[in-house]
Amino acid sequence: MILSVYYKNRRRAAPFKSMAYYTEEEMMLLEGLPSNTTGPTNKGNYSHLGKVVQGSAPSDFDLLNSTMKRLGELERRVRAQEQEIQSKDQEIRDLEKKIKRLQQLHSGNATSGRREQELEHQCKELNKKISEMERFLGDYGLVWVGENNADVSPESTARTWSPGPSSPTSFLPDFDLVLENLRDLNVLGGEGESHIEYQKGGARLRAPESVPLTLYKNGIIMFQGPFRSYKEKSTQLCIRDIMDGYFPSELQARFPNGVTFQVTDNRNVIFQEQRRWDDFPGSGQTIGSSGSNLQTNKKPGPQLSTDQFLNRLPKSVIRGGRIVHVRSAVREALQGSEENEMPKEILVESPQLSKEQSTQDNMVVSTLRIRSESGDKTYKVRMLSSETLADLRNYLSSCRAPDLSSYNIITPFPYCVYEDDTCTLEEVGLVPNAFLVLRARSEEEQKKQSV
Repeated sequence: MILSVYYKNRRRAAPFKSMAYYTEEEMMLLEGLPSNTTGPTNKGNYSHLGKVVQGSAPSDFDLLNSTMKRLGELERRVRAQEQEIQSKDQEIRDLEKKIKRLQQLHSGNATSGRREQELEHQCKELNKKISEMERFLGDYGLVWVGENNADVSPESTARTWSPGPSSPTSFLPDFDLVLENLRDLNVLGGEGESHIEYQKGGARLRAPESVPLTLYKNGIIMFQGPFRSYKEKSTQLCIRDIMDGYFPSELQARFPNGVTFQVTDNRNVIFQEQRRWDDFPGSGQTIGSSGSNLQTNKKPGPQLSTDQFLNRLPKSVIRGGRIVHVRSAVREALQGSEENEMPKEILVESPQLSKEQSTQDNMVVSTLRIRSESGDKTYKVRMLSSETLADLRNYLSSCRAPDLSSYNIITPFPYCVYEDDTCTLEEVGLVPNAFLVLRARSEEEQKKQSV
């Protein structure tokens, strides 16, 4: 009886240690493990802790499996939290941008308010000035009517001259750079060098040919012309070549080894081409302008003489089966125009002079050059210094029209009017020669003379 009770008690499952000795983490780990009991259990008599205690011990695989599950769950939580943190950071940045925009809007409103106050104050001052000017005009009986640009037609605007710059050009060279590069190019072109030129019976040193170049504010002149404006593409290409440090491309065929330049710097002078159809020659002036008004129409370099100009023309050409002598026709035209433009000189000699020359050797002769009122004639009068101004008038009357007898004899410098005809040439200082001008008398002077 005792043995049977002993065996019965021996078959009873051995209890594990109490759950009071397990930590919280161990409890959570054990809850995830499957329970493997060795015998039937009384569910009604044992609690949940009892079930865990009565179960068998977990294996290493079970522990590893549960640990991996827990790690996976924690990783998922970490990723979710990272995404949540990123979304909140983005939301924070958006809110910060909104705050900045609101702050800028607030400051802009304050600035615009101050700007409005400044404009209002300026408008009040301008209105005050306008009222003062209107009162000023009213004191002189004037009224300002203003202008309405909308009523001006395009045709009238096109016909209206508006002052502007004398030479508007989109291309403006750097003159300092051009001059600096030209000095360097002159060194490369052989400036200061001379070449031996052999001639019949000997040889001589000859300097290399140079190109005359004049720089103006609105263009250039190379060689003897013509004038080339900066608006022309060829001129812009030439200047750009020089500014880049090269010889102009247009001179490459003529001077393949380079050439020297004789530069004249007229950067402040505007070259004005002479055109016969210009209604208003000369330079215009704009009120209040501070720009340079220097202008010229003279080309640099020596001017060609008549023979040099004619030598450049062909002697004759054939037109319509006829031989036309070009040089002779141009020569006659030039010489004829020169003769017409030059004032005529009329020689007048005193009769007393021829008489005295035969009797006296040491007499004083006065030579007078007298320009007529219109300036188209010049009288060369030779008479004795002892003769009077009245004699001079008589000699002039002999070669002038009768209606030109009323005139004054004056010297332009120093200015003097000779009114006393009884004085001799020696007394008034018209010895041994002098230049005089005839000026027609006014009506008042003629009345005084008649009285």
